Amino acid sequence: MQNPTDERILEVLDTGLMLGPTAIAKNIDKHRVTVSGRLRELRKYGLVECPEEGYYEITDLGKQYLEGELNAGELEPVGDTE
Repeated sequence: MQNPTDERILEVLDTGLMLGPTAIAKNIDKHRVTVSGRLRELRKYGLVECPEEGYYEITDLGKQYLEGELNAGELEPVGDTE
């Protein structure tokens, strides 16, 4: 899980907003499909969560990653995210 788009997604969500893939995509100049795929991956590793269908927010783990306290290479899937 080391994709340049991931960090940009996390930075947008670190503003405290709960956003959908379309809003995130517009803010980072990426296609919505790309962002949706990366959000699934970030959720799989516990860096974002989906408290409401179609909306995402950063987790404490995601904040630790942004602050450099967590190495992406050490992350493991957190279980069922469906």
